[in-house]
Amino acid sequence: MNIAKMMKQAQEMQSNMAALQTELAARTVDASVAGKISVTANGAGDVLSIRIDPSAVNPEDVEMLEDLVLTAVRQAIAKGRDMAAAEMKKVTAGMGLPPGMGF
Repeated sequence: MNIAKMMKQAQEMQSNMAALQTELAARTVDASVAGKISVTANGAGDVLSIRIDPSAVNPEDVEMLEDLVLTAVRQAIAKGRDMAAAEMKKVTAGMGLPPGMGF
């Protein structure tokens, strides 16, 4: 493979990755814990919303509510990362990159 072709492929991949990052920021994933806490995140790793069922709020057990929220947030972020990694893998497929180099 000549260097000009490699450079062109690298530029195309960079352009595709930039477009994908924009798309991932617009795509969302949801996570729910115990049917009481729901979190929506995007493929960029941002938490967009948190919904708490009023029945989950117990002033005498705030620690449990905190744990449920934290668990839901972690799950939503993990789902967003997994979605992003799968899409990035598609963009970098066929580029001859070693495993792990394409995200």
